[in-house]
Amino acid sequence: MIKDQPKTTGALCAVMTDVDRCTVMQHLSVLEKAGLVVVERRGRERWNHLDALPIYDVQKRWIGPYAAHAVSMLGELEALAAPDASAQAAVETHQG
Repeated sequence: MIKDQPKTTGALCAVMTDVDRCTVMQHLSVLEKAGLVVVERRGRERWNHLDALPIYDVQKRWIGPYAAHAVSMLGELEALAAPDASAQAAVETHQG
């Protein structure tokens, strides 16, 4: 919910009607300790900002190499499954 713009804790609690305020605060505290949320206090309001840099670092370091390997394997599979273009053209020439 804070991906596009920061929100106050009160605004987050208002949206999460199935969870009490204490649980929302505990969740935000865990995210803050993990470095995923940066908290800015403005008077009585607590603004929660997403810090996407740690998520990007995880993607780059861990997920990226696996995704590149998976894409490579899918490309090889597609090449094996696709009919050979020159063989297909020869068949069409003989049929035509």
